[in-house]
Amino acid sequence: MAERAVWRWGVARCVALALALACFLSLACAPAYTWADDASVETQEDSAVDERAGFGLNGFVRYNKGAQRAVDGTDLGYRFPVADGSTVVVVNMPESIWVHVDEDAAEAAGFRADDVSDVEALIVLIKQLDESSSRGGALLADEQKPWTVTTGGEVLEGSYRYVFRAQAGEGVYTSVQPAEVPQGSTPSQAAAVSGLDLGDGALWVDNAQLVAADEVATVAAPTWQDELASFFTDLDMRPFWVSLKTSAVALAVTFVLGLVAAWKTMGTSSRLKGLLDSVFTIPMVLPPTVCGFLLLLLFGQSTGVGRWLIDHGIALVFTWPAAVISAIVVSFPLMYRTALGAFEGLDAQMLDAARTLGWSEGRIFRRLMLPLAWPSIAAGTVLAFARAMGEFGCTLFFAGNYAGETQTIPIAIYFQWMSGNTDVALFWVIVVIAFSFLVILLINIYTARSQRYRARGLSRGERRAMAEMSDGAAQHADSLEEHGGDALRIDRAALAELLLGDDSPAGRGC
Repeated sequence: MAERAVWRWGVARCVALALALACFLSLACAPAYTWADDASVETQEDSAVDERAGFGLNGFVRYNKGAQRAVDGTDLGYRFPVADGSTVVVVNMPESIWVHVDEDAAEAAGFRADDVSDVEALIVLIKQLDESSSRGGALLADEQKPWTVTTGGEVLEGSYRYVFRAQAGEGVYTSVQPAEVPQGSTPSQAAAVSGLDLGDGALWVDNAQLVAADEVATVAAPTWQDELASFFTDLDMRPFWVSLKTSAVALAVTFVLGLVAAWKTMGTSSRLKGLLDSVFTIPMVLPPTVCGFLLLLLFGQSTGVGRWLIDHGIALVFTWPAAVISAIVVSFPLMYRTALGAFEGLDAQMLDAARTLGWSEGRIFRRLMLPLAWPSIAAGTVLAFARAMGEFGCTLFFAGNYAGETQTIPIAIYFQWMSGNTDVALFWVIVVIAFSFLVILLINIYTARSQRYRARGLSRGERRAMAEMSDGAAQHADSLEEHGGDALRIDRAALAELLLGDDSPAGRGC
């Protein structure tokens, strides 16, 4: 009992340490902000300030895609919206980067477009905020292009004309148009005639509001307790529950199928055994994406099986059952191989002895093989569960990425990182690492305990199995003595007289 209490306390400490490490690393990797002089405040997430230059940016927003539809009957070509109040427009063009600054806003903020130091300070602020708004996409800081800051309303570059603040209806837009638009034609018509793709004229557009340093939006600097509470309040825990539910159901199926497959494979002929072993083990060596692709083909509309299921109202592709099937496919080989190795390691003479006592194969499997091989089976069960918990490629291919339904922890890590939520992705990474560590720890502890029992003698399961065999042997011997059978009942006195003659004790007695 004392060893068990110490073990539980150790596991609890490991879990707490892993969660604390996850939170620390998540907060440490959160986006950095530009701090004001007062240590108790910091700029908002979409704001930045340069105290030495005397100005900053508010309300930074990035538009990765535009549209080419007309606005209230006005054709602007390919357009990006200009956010309300924005006085800075940054256009990432194919060959250069242009920054348009409103003249009145520049004068109010103390920014001079002809001052090299002001221009450099503005570019640094733009790059900083663009990185925090990129959500894992390309960055202005990585673009090896010349920067130009202008207060003009439009600019020509190559085959494109850029209008920074084009009016249409009640909105303001940054417009990408052909460099030459014939009279009587719209920008879209001119582009269609010339074969020009206006969408290629701007990779993305950033907007912001240029203000004086003392007008930059700030908030009170949160404590680490506030950041921790905010992190867990906003954290979506559904990937954890989806992973746990999927892995548990998959384990229940894998456990039964793996044991039965290992038992049946061990009892087949050598040639058939090699074939079955290859079929059952191949998902272990195939890339998970290949397994997912094959499942997608099998249960999709391209095969008779998939069409039959769909005709009967069973749609598996991109559903939670598909996630369970994916987990079963990738975790089954671990359960099967572990159980097969454990069964093959048993003493064949002991199994044959049980058969001579009249035990059926099912009884030998339940009463003898399972108890003796249980330590290895338990380890295989834990490994299969961990493999199902960590499945990514097969699940994404066959079940898709649907939050709260098929989005498991590995899938959440990938898409959170792609979306720029590095802190959330890192938290789930630490959770997976901690879980994997616990799995290995449990296996090692259980193996160590099993070895201690074996050092003392037979384990409980082994003693129970041997006791049943001994009872069966005794009952079998009694039945032979009572009913004859194949047993030879020998009269020892007669045998001695026959071999020794009159010198035997029996002869002299006569």
